[in-house]
Amino acid sequence: MSSVEELTEKIRQLELELSQERNKNVSRKKIEVLSSEVVDTNPYSRLMALKRMGIVDNYEKIRTLTVAVVGVGGVGSVTAEMLTRCGIGKLVLFDYDKVELANMNRLFFQPHQVGLSKVNAAARTLTTINPDVFVETNDYNITTVDHFENFMKAISTGSLTNGPVDLVLSCVDNFEARMAINTACNELNLKWFESGVSENAVSGHIQFIVPGESACFACAPPLVVASKIDEKTLKREGVCAASLPTTMGIVAGFLTQNALKFLLNFGSTSFYLGYNAMEDFFPSMVLRPNPNCDDRYCRQRQQEFQALPKEEIAVEAVEEAPVHEDNDWGISLIDETADVAEEDNVRGLCPGLRQAYVVPDAHAHENVVDASALSLEELMATMKTI
Repeated sequence: MSSVEELTEKIRQLELELSQERNKNVSRKKIEVLSSEVVDTNPYSRLMALKRMGIVDNYEKIRTLTVAVVGVGGVGSVTAEMLTRCGIGKLVLFDYDKVELANMNRLFFQPHQVGLSKVNAAARTLTTINPDVFVETNDYNITTVDHFENFMKAISTGSLTNGPVDLVLSCVDNFEARMAINTACNELNLKWFESGVSENAVSGHIQFIVPGESACFACAPPLVVASKIDEKTLKREGVCAASLPTTMGIVAGFLTQNALKFLLNFGSTSFYLGYNAMEDFFPSMVLRPNPNCDDRYCRQRQQEFQALPKEEIAVEAVEEAPVHEDNDWGISLIDETADVAEEDNVRGLCPGLRQAYVVPDAHAHENVVDASALSLEELMATMKTI
């Protein structure tokens, strides 16, 4: 980085710090005029309602947590805003794009921010909303060789205690960036959420990935597999995918809600939750890891998970007794429901879904033997008779 760029970065950081301090002074004055319903040591966070309702034991834990948001676009910007309004301790933002007029269909960016980098524009807005949240910006492409190491360092030492971040949220729009996040989180053994919105803007999904326990993105990439789309066409040059603030907001809501459930330990965190706007269909399932995953760290995490002690759960045998002792009329019930084909309901998929593609076993071809002993002339003669 040149001296001019370093000076510009220092000036930007000073402006951000001054803005945070100025907003903090304003926020302290606002606390005095808040209604009794919201007066609290952390007035920006409405999570105290969850504690009063008995859902969360300690909502103030959110102040000590750090979340990394990769991609500050339609989903990522709204997700960052939601976490900021909930009083997250620190946000680590990653993006290298600039704000354009085309981004005004989002719920976050404003026209006067056109030309600014997305992370810097987001930081200014977020510190205005809640100056108590520390926002760290990283304006670079994580998929490049040089910046991937910076990304690894940022998520492994970027928490408020200089340790690993508590959660990584992927809000990117391309296959390459997802694979980069997947590689880093598998190597560092970090839990993360993958999210995405389809190119036609009427469906989306979130996926919670626990290295070794659930499928990583390399095990079963949902957008590529389910949509039967070549990953090279997911991000096409010169073509902007459709973008609806409604779909973006719904997916961001799913993502943030499940992030809060994981961070504050309430409810059940969804391992996979989809959304189909055309039919209001919300598939949910658990994706198991692929033992033949191409990512070696994924295979290593699977071995570590399998080596963990498993609790033995004793299941009491329940003796089935007839509902009615007497059956004078000879009535009997017959199950007429159609059997679900095994190949259509594998790996625990929910009803209505089936796998579009099964990853082949890389070692399956080793013991294959050619059973045909016919010569080329004999094979051609056989084909002529068909």
